[in-house]
Amino acid sequence: MRPVTWEDYRRYVAEKGYVEVEDVRIEIGKPHKITSYSPPASYSLETTTVWSFPDRGDWATHSGDYRGNWSPYVPRNLILKYTKPGELVLDQMCGSGTTLVEAKLLGRNAIGVDINYEACILTLDRLNFEFHPLDEQREPVIKVYHGDAAKLNVIEDESVDLIATHPPYWNIIPYSQKRPEGDLSAYRKLEDYLGKMMQIARESYRVLKPGRYCAILIGDTRKHKHYVPISTYVMLKFLQTGFVLAEDIIKLQHKMKTTREKWGGKNFEQYGFHKIAHEHLYVFRKPGNEEERGRLSLSSWLTKI
Repeated sequence: MRPVTWEDYRRYVAEKGYVEVEDVRIEIGKPHKITSYSPPASYSLETTTVWSFPDRGDWATHSGDYRGNWSPYVPRNLILKYTKPGELVLDQMCGSGTTLVEAKLLGRNAIGVDINYEACILTLDRLNFEFHPLDEQREPVIKVYHGDAAKLNVIEDESVDLIATHPPYWNIIPYSQKRPEGDLSAYRKLEDYLGKMMQIARESYRVLKPGRYCAILIGDTRKHKHYVPISTYVMLKFLQTGFVLAEDIIKLQHKMKTTREKWGGKNFEQYGFHKIAHEHLYVFRKPGNEEERGRLSLSSWLTKI
């Protein structure tokens, strides 16, 4: 892991002025036109296990121009539910920095990590705004690192209060043109993708404090028309690591670019299967002590897989 500093950001802006993800070029380094620092007044925390955000949210510097990033409503709900001001939030696959922007707005310290250097630069660009809601509230400490989610070597054991992250899905969007080693979006074989997810689960378990939560948003796909339950495979990796499942939240999807491009307006009779329009938001909990770990372990519920 290498820190990505504001000096790095300014140098990158001076030399290039944009980042590129897949076929989308995103300009950086320009003043943000912020009209609001919070969701609409009608916003309230989610109370069920089905979440739906037709309006993805565009307050502060949030934008949907980075393919596959999650709605800011998701990390906002997680941060408000599972942390207090001043605590530490980790997003080890931070993408365009949605989680870190929400942490800044809500007064939480945060660490963002991404294997794609351009994503780190874009994250700093999205964090480049002034926000001081309360005089007595300390400015949160936000750090961005270029690194691998499976090798969080600068983060101490049991130091993180909440993990909230949205990993790249298997074989969907290539987030980096150079495809650095370990980039989840570059894996072609499902077993390689899941092997990497197991490493990420172990590192997540190591850095998270006992009794705290790790939230992962993950979706499924199809191959040769058949359903591939990637989310279930990923869930099992985290359970095998020692986490217990606190919540399985169904997040409905809207305005799905990949689905639109691939299937357009075709109906079930034309292609023979249903379009996937949901994701799983798994909220795992790290057990608090040895007794609880034994009582809630996967092996105590299931036969060995």
